[in-house]
Amino acid sequence: MYGGDEVSAIVIDLGSHTCKAGYAGEDAPKAVFPSVVGAIDQMDVDESDDPEKNPGSGESKNNSRNEGDKAKGKRKLYVGSQSLGYRRDFMEVLSPLKDGLVADWDIVDSIWDHAFSRECLLIDPKEHPMLLAEPSSNAPQQRERAAELMFEKYKAPALFLAKNAVLTSFASGRATSLVVDSGGGSTTVAPVHDGYVLQKAVATSPIGGEFLTDCLMKSLESKGIVMKPRYSFKRKEIRPGEFQTVDLDFPNTTESYKLYSQRAIASDIKECVCRAPDTPYDESAYSNIPTTSYELPDGQTIEVGADRFKIPDVLFNPSVAQSIPGMESFAEIAPSVRGLPQMVIESINKCDVDIRRELFSSILLAGGTASMQQLKERLEKDLLEESPQAARVKVLASGNATERRFSVWIGGSILASLGSFQQMWFSKSEYEEHGASYIQRKCP
Repeated sequence: MYGGDEVSAIVIDLGSHTCKAGYAGEDAPKAVFPSVVGAIDQMDVDESDDPEKNPGSGESKNNSRNEGDKAKGKRKLYVGSQSLGYRRDFMEVLSPLKDGLVADWDIVDSIWDHAFSRECLLIDPKEHPMLLAEPSSNAPQQRERAAELMFEKYKAPALFLAKNAVLTSFASGRATSLVVDSGGGSTTVAPVHDGYVLQKAVATSPIGGEFLTDCLMKSLESKGIVMKPRYSFKRKEIRPGEFQTVDLDFPNTTESYKLYSQRAIASDIKECVCRAPDTPYDESAYSNIPTTSYELPDGQTIEVGADRFKIPDVLFNPSVAQSIPGMESFAEIAPSVRGLPQMVIESINKCDVDIRRELFSSILLAGGTASMQQLKERLEKDLLEESPQAARVKVLASGNATERRFSVWIGGSILASLGSFQQMWFSKSEYEEHGASYIQRKCP
């Protein structure tokens, strides 16, 4: 058992879009930065002064090091919004996650490093227990790998892995609820009962904020709007208050970095102008809707019309995405992707009949995409039409967007600072005694 109440725990929520880290007991995360990293393969750049080119000295060193390090030695990783905002030649933008689960532990390692470093929290991980948020569908080997990394590399005194949905539920002060978590990479609907996720009833869909951003980008491109990334031009003042844009050319910029920069712009447009329509999207009804203007970084002003409503409607009715030019690749998976209301009802119907009523009356929205304007009202309206008569449908979303975006982190912060929780930690001594697999028993 771990008894370190005198230092505050650190809560980390590594999402598919941003990583949130901070101290337990606080009401918002201290550090919020992108969960993608820039990577430059050292092989591309410094062929000349690379010691490993010399076969004699390189060989013995290479074999002794394990595979993971070998890959690491070959690339330099840049983490954090500042290092990513700076354009570098040959820098690829990589994500550690694939389908919500960790695929590249090297990158996770560098993200945690960044979170503990002086740019973010400035802490020594040896002194703080760590609460990590994990996806509801996390695999056992993923959890063991996380425990191993935390204890072996960072030497954390204690660790706990908690499911995203459970933390969101705790953040709103409930032990039972249906959590609709719509984040960057995907949307997950998970029923939580008495603080446990009902695994068999979890529904997921690949439509998240990034998918919507891509839809918006393709749709604007098809109308001939070019989004110039911030690094590709400079603005010169000709007369006071009047600017001229000069294009700059960087041939070595990778495709993924260009896309990352354009996505950043598109995602801001989405956050500024999009809102969920009250009724299902229909070309004819929305064709003469008033437009909203948005100024791009290079000074041109664009008018966004029907897309303001069409893009968010993809969440409710994924087949809308197929009518967007350039989204043809989505057509293959489209039939299997369900809209939000269907996912909610499907998930509730897989639960025990006794708790369905309670779930219908406490549907919680979490995640960045779920904080879109009017989304709560629209989901409630759609569910009222499709749910059984007896059910009182109530969709709850906390008032301010910060809480909605960070609800997983906030739940973790509440949980880790509870007195009654302190006996739940998986401590380093237990890890040394029972091994990594013991985490399955300590963290349900």
